[in-house]
Amino acid sequence: MDGRGRVRSMRVFGAVRGLRAARTAWGRWRADAALPARGAERARVPGRAEGAEPAPGGGTVRFARSSLRVSVSAGGTVFWGWDGAEPEPSYALAGKAPEPDPRAVLEPDTDGGWRIVSERVTVAVSRHGAVEIRTPGGVMLRRDLPPRWWEPVGGGPARWAQRAEVPADARFFGLGGRSAGPRLRDGAYRLWNTDPKGRSGPGDDPLHFTMPVQYVVGDAGTHLAFHDNTWDGLVNLAEGEEGAGSGHDRPGTVEVRMEGGPLRCWVVVGTPARVAHNWAALTGAPALPPAWALGPQHARRGSGDAAEVRRVVAGHRERGLPLSAVHLDVGHHDRHRVFTVDRERFPDLPGLARELREQGVRLVSAVGPAVVAEPGDPLYEEGRAAGAFVRDARGREVRGEAWPGECVFPDFTDPAVREWWGGLYEERLGQGFSGVWHDMNEPALLTPFGEPTLPRSARHALDGRGGDHREAHNVYGLLMARAGYEGLRRLRPGERPFLFTRAGWAGAQRYGGTWSGEVATGWPGLRASLSLVLGLGLCGVPYSGPDVGGSDGSPSPELFLRWFQLGAWLPLFRTRAALDAGRREPWEFGPEVLEHARAALAERERLRPYFLTLARLARMTGAPYVRPVWWGTPEDRALRDCEDAFLLGDGLLVAPVLHGGADRRAVRLPRGRWYDTATGEAYEGPGQVLLDAPLGRVPVLARAGAVLPVVGGDGGLALEVWAPAPGRTGGGLVVRDTGDGWEPAEIERYQSRLVEGRVVVERVTEEGTSEPGLPVRVRGV
Repeated sequence: MDGRGRVRSMRVFGAVRGLRAARTAWGRWRADAALPARGAERARVPGRAEGAEPAPGGGTVRFARSSLRVSVSAGGTVFWGWDGAEPEPSYALAGKAPEPDPRAVLEPDTDGGWRIVSERVTVAVSRHGAVEIRTPGGVMLRRDLPPRWWEPVGGGPARWAQRAEVPADARFFGLGGRSAGPRLRDGAYRLWNTDPKGRSGPGDDPLHFTMPVQYVVGDAGTHLAFHDNTWDGLVNLAEGEEGAGSGHDRPGTVEVRMEGGPLRCWVVVGTPARVAHNWAALTGAPALPPAWALGPQHARRGSGDAAEVRRVVAGHRERGLPLSAVHLDVGHHDRHRVFTVDRERFPDLPGLARELREQGVRLVSAVGPAVVAEPGDPLYEEGRAAGAFVRDARGREVRGEAWPGECVFPDFTDPAVREWWGGLYEERLGQGFSGVWHDMNEPALLTPFGEPTLPRSARHALDGRGGDHREAHNVYGLLMARAGYEGLRRLRPGERPFLFTRAGWAGAQRYGGTWSGEVATGWPGLRASLSLVLGLGLCGVPYSGPDVGGSDGSPSPELFLRWFQLGAWLPLFRTRAALDAGRREPWEFGPEVLEHARAALAERERLRPYFLTLARLARMTGAPYVRPVWWGTPEDRALRDCEDAFLLGDGLLVAPVLHGGADRRAVRLPRGRWYDTATGEAYEGPGQVLLDAPLGRVPVLARAGAVLPVVGGDGGLALEVWAPAPGRTGGGLVVRDTGDGWEPAEIERYQSRLVEGRVVVERVTEEGTSEPGLPVRVRGV
């Protein structure tokens, strides 16, 4: 860091904190300089195949300078690993690796290669080490070319690169939370969880929640490829191009480069629904949020007090606006210290929590990983005695500047530290909080320069294996979420924990959800919010949403309302007052915005049973609530390029307004009949239609035949049915609310059909069909 950086630091944080931040950055640079230099390197490739040892589900192919293990599970999921890389240990897997398919056999292939033929997929290994994934019919989905390693001559971790080819028509999605999506264009995407310093937009990469998960959709089929490696990396994507006339196709390419760690990969193939199911089976079922967490929530950045919380809750109640939770940011802590309360501003926090709970409003607390490094501080002394904090190569505590001041950071890669940290949430529950949200857990430091992270040379336990921050960084937020979730389960075994995290990695859905982090206020930020939610859902994290209005500045009334309308259709619906922009409640933007926001909230509450059903189905099947419009018809190329609309479950298509001044917008429809839910007008897909989008609503269409659970006129559960097209049938699933515990839930199946011009709705059971037993409202006739 040069002199300008020091001056900037002191301007941003003040003289004392600026000097400490500068010292942190300087110490971090010195610590990283102590890492062994790579020096001269020796490149290596596998060489020619020399033999193979078959095993259940596949086997091991030996090459001149490497070996490759390949295994196919009964569900068609493929694993391959080079140089002895095994499926375990892995922070992504929910448990043991899936059992190999005993019917799949490694057998010789043409030209000196090998192959494994299974029911759902065929894997071919060339004589030089290329791994090709094919459909049962022999169509190529993916071809990973022979990898290359660069090994330091003096010893140390080898970096590696692998290039893959996909069909020319294929499109790329995934890689975690990416604001420049959901379709990922040509370019480089870094795999390193990063704090964007308070705001981010479509051009910013990486962000808080990166994953080496490629989601590839083409005419031949859909597949997900996951390189199970937590190190810093880079993914270069280049879409293919189909040849004109007699010209040759240029395949799409993916190049993955990692700075160390194992070269191993999982590939999941099938329809999008099957990919989601098998991915959840591999990495874990999504945590089920309590029912109240599917309602509207509000947070405020920075300072505030009990009176401000009461004002917000009373403001919603007086204006007829439902509210499920209020989130308290780090400003409610005593001097920003985690697991404390500022008694001057919140003299009786448990009493406030009880008062709000009687009104149906929960309190949620921000929790960060930074522990103030101050002798005599109870939490610091307890953690230091337990050896809980990350240390450097010399065994000293690693310190950095965060909100409380100079801080140390728990090593969540140590099981004992996770158990200790999880027990600390008893204090949060005792204060009356019903949930937590993890912030600043990339981990982030308060530095206006360089990367906001701990030194790469910092040492971690890594569950007994030992290693440094280069390997632990990307899973730090994931393992903090694990510590919190498991602690909450131990403390309140009868309640489902509510937890969401800013940073995470593959498998984070097991412990809760996430939000989009610090998205910049503006129309680009609004578009980025949708991209982040769609991308995270495809990577297995279904419960997410943005901070309505963005993280900085003051949105215009129109922008706030359009963001509010989008948020009302997303799983996590949270408004948040920005630190530098004052209040962000709907009534602060004038009577017109208030009226339209009230309508959006009313529709969200009416559809609460539908959101509850989608949450249960996400846990059972892995399918996200919010899905790309191509979800049911990935072969439709026009839909693969549609990025400004989404499906909510199977029954609804939502087309938010993402540009200022718009009162109409084009909507691309999947095949079938769709009804405009505002006018009842029917449209036939596939194709594009132009729909009205006045300031008071966004276009929402219902699939013909859809059966949706809603709140009826008497406040109970009812069914809203959209008439099937002539000659077609429809249906839907309903999962009733069984409370916020662990009670099992039953899936109820309903079908709709036209009989002599009349819509008939029946419940389908193993015994046959019967009356639905619920009030039914038919629409679209």
